[in-house]
Amino acid sequence: MQNYLLAMCLLLCLTAMSTNVAAQPWVSLTPPQREALAPMARQWDTLPEPQRQRLLKTAQHYSKLTPEQKQRYQERLVKWSELTPEQRKAAREKYSAFNKVPAEKREQVKQMVKEEQARHAQQSASGVSAVPALK
Repeated sequence: MQNYLLAMCLLLCLTAMSTNVAAQPWVSLTPPQREALAPMARQWDTLPEPQRQRLLKTAQHYSKLTPEQKQRYQERLVKWSELTPEQRKAAREKYSAFNKVPAEKREQVKQMVKEEQARHAQQSASGVSAVPALK
């Protein structure tokens, strides 16, 4: 009976340890991972494990990015870190729906968005408001 209890305790301890290994705290990340995921540092230890795994997966490619791509990645990660869990879920759903659209249509939408962003940037730079003033 004692051997059985000892075996059960050992099994429970090993299970708890393996669960904790999967949940990597911020301090256990490698320097390249911490560099890539720096905008998430404050909240990393409170993120759900599936989200940590997704972020670690994206960070794998960070070292291969150009400086411009790294800056863009960091900017997007900052924006992502500021979203609520509901907003993140909605963004994932939009992304999933967008990927179901045929490639040709996706390119058209991307082009339209780029043109709209350029138009907005030009209006901002010239001081022209996109919203007409009330008279």
